[in-house]
Amino acid sequence: MFVTGEPGVGKTRLATEALAEAAAADMVTVRGRASTVGPPVPYRPLVEALLLLARAGLLPDPEELGGYGPVMARLLSDTPGTTQAPGTADAPGTADAPGTAHRGPSPLTVAETMLRLLAAVGRRRGCLLVLDDLHDADAGTLAVVEYLLDNIGHQPAVLLLVAGHTPRAAAELALRARQREAAESLDLTPLTHPDVRLLVAAELGAAPEEVCPELLHRALTGSAGIPFVVKELVHDHAGRPTHHGGRTPSVPPTVADDVRRRTASLGPLGLRFLGAAALFGRRFPLPVLEHAMGVDHTALSEVLRAALASSLITPDGPGTHWYAFRYPLAAEALLDDLGPGERARHARSAARALAHLHPGLPGAWRAHAARLHEHAGEAREAVRLYCEAARWATEETTPEQAPDEALDLLTRAHRLLEPGTAAPELHATVLEMLLDAVARTARLDRLPAPPAVDQGIPVARRAGIHARLSAIATLTGRPAEALRHLDTARSLLPGRPADGHSALVDLAAAHAELGRPAPDRLHTAARLARRAVGAARAGDQPDAACGALLLLGQLARQHDESAAAAHFERARAIALAHRLPVPRTAADVQLAITAAGEDERPTRLEQARQEARRRGLLPPAHEAGFALALERVRRCAFDEARDEITEGTAEASGLGLDRHLALFRLADAVRYAHQGRRAEMSGALERLEPLLDAAPGLRAMSYGLARAFCSLLEERHDAAEQELARALAYDNENPATGDFGRHGIVVLLGVLAGRMGRRHCAGPADAGAGGTRWNRQFAGLAHAVLLGREGHREQATAAADEALAAAAPYPMARRLCLRLVARPAYEDGWGAPVEWLREAEEHFHAAGHHQVAAAGRALLRGMGASVRQRRTGTEQVPPHLRRSGITVREFEVARLVAERISNRDIAGRLHISPRTVEKHVASVLQKTGHPNRGAFATAARDLVPRVPA
Repeated sequence: MFVTGEPGVGKTRLATEALAEAAAADMVTVRGRASTVGPPVPYRPLVEALLLLARAGLLPDPEELGGYGPVMARLLSDTPGTTQAPGTADAPGTADAPGTAHRGPSPLTVAETMLRLLAAVGRRRGCLLVLDDLHDADAGTLAVVEYLLDNIGHQPAVLLLVAGHTPRAAAELALRARQREAAESLDLTPLTHPDVRLLVAAELGAAPEEVCPELLHRALTGSAGIPFVVKELVHDHAGRPTHHGGRTPSVPPTVADDVRRRTASLGPLGLRFLGAAALFGRRFPLPVLEHAMGVDHTALSEVLRAALASSLITPDGPGTHWYAFRYPLAAEALLDDLGPGERARHARSAARALAHLHPGLPGAWRAHAARLHEHAGEAREAVRLYCEAARWATEETTPEQAPDEALDLLTRAHRLLEPGTAAPELHATVLEMLLDAVARTARLDRLPAPPAVDQGIPVARRAGIHARLSAIATLTGRPAEALRHLDTARSLLPGRPADGHSALVDLAAAHAELGRPAPDRLHTAARLARRAVGAARAGDQPDAACGALLLLGQLARQHDESAAAAHFERARAIALAHRLPVPRTAADVQLAITAAGEDERPTRLEQARQEARRRGLLPPAHEAGFALALERVRRCAFDEARDEITEGTAEASGLGLDRHLALFRLADAVRYAHQGRRAEMSGALERLEPLLDAAPGLRAMSYGLARAFCSLLEERHDAAEQELARALAYDNENPATGDFGRHGIVVLLGVLAGRMGRRHCAGPADAGAGGTRWNRQFAGLAHAVLLGREGHREQATAAADEALAAAAPYPMARRLCLRLVARPAYEDGWGAPVEWLREAEEHFHAAGHHQVAAAGRALLRGMGASVRQRRTGTEQVPPHLRRSGITVREFEVARLVAERISNRDIAGRLHISPRTVEKHVASVLQKTGHPNRGAFATAARDLVPRVPA
């Protein structure tokens, strides 16, 4: 087998593991390595293998090899080509011609010798021969290897041949062997990102989630997936004190030495060429370097080919204009080796060449020019160009590159701005752009700590900077800090001028208002957002106008979906007119969230979330992820919802985004609730509790979307009613921006209980949340129930059909609706209650919701319909009760007895007669040995579902 791959990819490590496995299987193991260090030694890897066998006492006697014994002896002599030992005869193919100098054995003779030697060594136990670094082997060794490949098939030996990708004879040999099927081939490729995470964790002896984010980021971005580089980064990190900001950690010494060794082999011109290339970063333009160095094209081409062959660089894209260092740490190592004077000299030459070849520095050339001016020590020009490049990156580059590239550029610019060394206006521009980029991407690690605001900056711009800092604090769930920055911003803007800076302050205040627990917070936030729209229009700030319109749409969605969509469309139009991709993407996300309930599949929402992620816009991506998770839960796609929630939770937690983390933890509780998994739901709600201060409106949603729905699946309708009442009470205290059932399930249960009537159903159908497909199923059936009570049977049936059509994407909710309205439909003579109950019972039985399924069967019996017998369900009975002979029905009664519910109420709950309840209670007491129901209730407290306060 040939194992190939670039340097550091793990070829030698794989060979070492193979040798260990072979040794564990009691095989003879032997290894030899080619090398270019020192004087050339013919057949060096073969000689090393023979010497290893000799040291281990495993070398066969020369007689065992027949006439080839002397060849083995000759290979083992200190100096190849010396006079033979006395008494030895020439081996086949090694006799000297008369009058010629003594020469070594031919490759063919050596090959046959090695073949016979392997047969002898491996006769009893088998043998593994590893020949490493064959890309450095001499021609004779490769000829021997080719002979062995063709003839080793029937020998008790295995060949493992290791070679790099270098375009030399070894690579050609591997290709020929593969083509004629003389050898298998394994080409090792760099690690994927998940593999890098696992390797870092393994090297640290930690779980993947415990790995330092900074180390993981450096390993992912700096190693190109080369295991050698990843491992050295980990070891270097572990041996250094904790790094706190400032300069990027230096390159691990072993990696730097490896780069130096390979670069030195290119000669002085190669060292100069790669040093100048490193000034550009990982990728560099060859024509600019060629112009800057003023070197002959032929000579530079030779250096380029050698650098490619050594895997230091690689072509980057089609054509021959762009190249890249194989991994970024190589560029860093070369840059570290440049002295200050040499670096500045190379940088100025490259900057002049760049300006000459690309006048005006269009597009991405600004970023390269900025980097060169930074290396040349021209900080002010570098900062100006970094800002222009970041603006271009945000507006023009592909979405995948824009966020990280803009952040990198602005971070470099801000690092160059020492206090008092730059013009205040330039300092303000850099800080404003950096804060905007941090807010868009939620990359709080790029936030200057502490973010110094130069007092020389004009007052209005300082107010805008504090408004941005307030918005970031709100995003991360730090309301006190947000209010502190708002107070500072307002104090800097006396008289509230209607301009772009006051628009930013009002918009930040509106967002901060959403985190303030108060009944009027949504109205106050809407008022501030409307004022921000006017100020942004007056101050010609389209970005701020878009942000305020998006917030207005989110606030309106709960009450007026069409008005919300109009705000989102207006924001999108402004973004398109001013070529603002960030607010356009955010508007697309909000429009997709609004439309998600109407689509047959949430495809549009998925696409909007993916687009936001591609652009690195995590806040809108998380909002879309939360909406998508809820929609998938409602559609019973629980595994897909779990994946969405897990990814969002990990990301929000890692970035310190408490408001977004609260959303995903709520979604997790809802996911468990819709599966009837109360214990897991309670755990998720406990994890949500500490975050509710960061998102006050979520408490109402936790009761309406999670607890109440879980109670309905347990046939605990009274508990569900109480939980929905608490949701309404919490909503009155701190209004929720999302739907929690006010216009859907609350209405249906209220109508069924007789508390709500026609006046309660008139509003929700026109309300924003009430008009969603999810709520139309509940509100539509509530309308049908009222029509049935009024004697309008045909209209009631038609209304029910329309509501159930809306329920088609929601399998669980549809069957729950059928179970809830079947009794009034039967009593008032409309719809198809028997068919509905059979459909619901079948679904709930298959889903394991036995209480609802049993209620459906009881209702069917009451309607005189035939009922399918269910013999399953014993798994819900605890083992100790099963051993006592408790049946499924007796267990259902026992759970309610444990809750100290009367026989009459148990009969109503289970839809059986009180006499039947008495029989079941007596049987339970007799089988469990308790004297009365009070004693049983005390002993069986664990049967009572735990309902959090």
